[in-house]
Amino acid sequence: MQSRPRAFAASLVLLCAAAVTCAGGREAASSPSSPSPAPTSASPPAPQSPANWTLVFSDEFDTAGALDPAKWDYETGYIRNREAQYYTSRPENVRAEGGMLVIEARKEPFQGYGYTSASINTLRKFEFLYGRVEVRAKLPTGNGTWPAIWMLGTNRKEVGWPACGEIDIMENVGFDPLVIVGSVHTKAYNHTIGTQKSARVTVANPWEDFHVYAMEWYADRIDIFVDGEKYFTFRNEGTGSAAWPFDKPQYLLINLAIGGSWGGQKGIDDGRFPHKYYVDYVRIYQQK
Repeated sequence: MQSRPRAFAASLVLLCAAAVTCAGGREAASSPSSPSPAPTSASPPAPQSPANWTLVFSDEFDTAGALDPAKWDYETGYIRNREAQYYTSRPENVRAEGGMLVIEARKEPFQGYGYTSASINTLRKFEFLYGRVEVRAKLPTGNGTWPAIWMLGTNRKEVGWPACGEIDIMENVGFDPLVIVGSVHTKAYNHTIGTQKSARVTVANPWEDFHVYAMEWYADRIDIFVDGEKYFTFRNEGTGSAAWPFDKPQYLLINLAIGGSWGGQKGIDDGRFPHKYYVDYVRIYQQK
């Protein structure tokens, strides 16, 4: 998601085509014609660490209202990617409600922009080197939406993007609603030089159902999953930081963009607002 155009149709590299093909349980469905209702199901049981992993960070969003300031910070203002929204930390745009994180994008005039939304992150709150990230979420949809779960190197201000490294655990654009994209971006591998590393998988009704978007980060590789199915692997080729900057801490971001260089390629459907992006939990593990 970091400050770059998104010409995915031309630059997407399908590293794991076989994994995408085997996603037989995720049958195609038509794009929704109206926003899905608010979720009513309770969260899954309290987190239990997968084998060989220890839970080191979690938020179940069980306390209604403002997010825990010990865990989350906010991006505010206009940030990147020619997006149409102004990010705020207002409760109208981001809050815990009904045991979930709700990021709400609204069509409204604000600070000279026509839309508002939110982007939260763990910068200076929780940063880590290697581990497993799990986020259970239900996505908004419709032309113009661009929800994401992603990570950036904590040294971004010092070395810039893409040298800091970026891991996209989940990206989706509303005009292609069934497709989930996982990617990495580095100085050697990024779209600006035609070398971006990405893969995609089809998921049934991500605007109606919750799915678990996950990533495992090791010293030798990064694996990305949906509902336990691995569909993308990026390996450390041992050639240095230009190809593998992922030997330094990173932080997590969750945001809902409107429009922009990728999300806005087919316009923004103003008739579908407000959009709500629901996150049931965020859990980060490290190996025992």
